[in-house]
Amino acid sequence: MSTMAAATIARSVATSSSKRPIQLLSQQLLTRQHQLRSKSSVPSSSSSSLSPADEVYERASQAASTFDTHYNLDDSPPIYNNNNKFDSLLQKLPFQTHTDNTQISWRKRQLNKTNAHPIQPHHITPRTSIQPSNQHPPSFFPPYAHNNNGSIPQNNSSSSLDTVLLHDDTSITRMRHAAQTARRLLNYTCSPSTVTVGTTTEQINQLVHNATLKSGAYPSPLNYMGFPKSVCSSINEVVCHGIPDERPLELGDVVSFDVSCYVGGVHGDNCATVIVGDVEEGYDDDDVNKDSQASVGADKDSNERDWFIPPYKTNFASDEEQERIVTARRLVQAALEARDEGVAACKPGACLTDIGAAIHAVSDAYGYDTVRHYRGHGIYEEFHRAPFVKHFRNEDRMELLPGMIFTIEPMITEGNADCYEWNDNWTVVTRDGGRCAQFEHTVVITEDGVEILTL
Repeated sequence: MSTMAAATIARSVATSSSKRPIQLLSQQLLTRQHQLRSKSSVPSSSSSSLSPADEVYERASQAASTFDTHYNLDDSPPIYNNNNKFDSLLQKLPFQTHTDNTQISWRKRQLNKTNAHPIQPHHITPRTSIQPSNQHPPSFFPPYAHNNNGSIPQNNSSSSLDTVLLHDDTSITRMRHAAQTARRLLNYTCSPSTVTVGTTTEQINQLVHNATLKSGAYPSPLNYMGFPKSVCSSINEVVCHGIPDERPLELGDVVSFDVSCYVGGVHGDNCATVIVGDVEEGYDDDDVNKDSQASVGADKDSNERDWFIPPYKTNFASDEEQERIVTARRLVQAALEARDEGVAACKPGACLTDIGAAIHAVSDAYGYDTVRHYRGHGIYEEFHRAPFVKHFRNEDRMELLPGMIFTIEPMITEGNADCYEWNDNWTVVTRDGGRCAQFEHTVVITEDGVEILTL
């Protein structure tokens, strides 16, 4: 679950009295340490003369080109225009429509389609409450579970939320368990048998709620700052924090599910995007929830990634339906690749800016944009804490050190990333109606690289 921009300069540095303490470092100190050396002095395993971000751009451009070739699209990469002038985007799909004998780009057509039928608020059922019991003792609940509006007690945190934790083996083990629990729940949430045409996100929310409790965990979003449901479900132009409701899912909807849980006193957090109904007819999804090994390297084939994608739909009712789904696949692929490249940028001695630079490079290569308002975050006993991870080019030159745990969760938009919040104070949508896709991992920096905890 993403967090908005927050103050990240610590006021003090605290220490723990435990035998193997979790170190607390101020972001100000980390930033100052990193500025003592240039970014170019970070060791690199590549012999290329290109910068790491340029290498990412080259890989992503090749992936986009491969996709376009496979679907017989124009392989000239579109250039994203920050002024949102879509006439300058030259990419066309083979199934063209015409207005006054002028070809319209697929991007403009998809924006028109979304704007003609935007996501609207639907009925939201009352909040589900989990009461303390023998099965759910007080330690089962995060501190905000029963507070009015989900407020967090100021004295609850073990440290200032704007300090960065360097975790020891014990806390990493706790986080690994919570993250892996969240991943199993995400696999279940996103399986084709769960996400079907006609199912409502409220029905999925109830399934996730029950599955989370069955796993011995509390659904982290429930009552967090007043959020009324157990999962975030964001459809099409909804960027993040969508509230499950009674709108039936439609064929071709792009839906991001942000699944988080609280177990063993800590939170696990991850997110993925699926396309409703984009599954080969007759496919049995028994294999969807199988565990898989992480494959962070961007040189890996997409089929070797840790996220399983079932066989695509091949029969379409119309060219319009095909275009809607094919362009959704392209957006989802870019978001998945952006997250993977962000993870691949992580290693001890690297810079926090490297993550945002890698993600932005992927976004550029596909001709998309990356959301600025919402960010990755540190996570532990608190749902959100420092460090706060920007998914765009930035100057947060904080050195990555072994023991840091945080999420990487880019939100990639097919149009402009400018977005706004509905008056429900949660649902965030793109201002131009462009669809959005998101993937998220929780990672820990190790002595020799990075470990993905949400596997």
